[in-house]
Amino acid sequence: MNTPDPVQEFFSIGEVCELTDLKPHVLRYWESQFRFLSPAKNRSGNRVYQRREIELVLLVKHLLYVEKYTIEGARQKVDEQRKSGELRELSYGALNVQALASLEDAMRELHEILHDESDA
Repeated sequence: MNTPDPVQEFFSIGEVCELTDLKPHVLRYWESQFRFLSPAKNRSGNRVYQRREIELVLLVKHLLYVEKYTIEGARQKVDEQRKSGELRELSYGALNVQALASLEDAMRELHEILHDESDA
């Protein structure tokens, strides 16, 4: 009988960096700039992110890197969305954009591998 893998609830900063393709110093800086990014710390003092916080990190990344907002502009955009009740929808959208970008990268890599094999 197949049992589903347990859903991971908490993520280390290293795992978040891998999931979001960001460096740890970027995440730490964003924590100082966006009050809604404040992961808990475990007994060892290491940051522990929840899924919701990862969605918010991806939203900030999307606003800064794709939509080219400034930090202040991104902060205002998130505050506006929070007040209007549309923050969850906006963060899901950023998550979908990130998933599509990852899929596109994987497809490019696969295409290169197949192209290299056909040349051999």
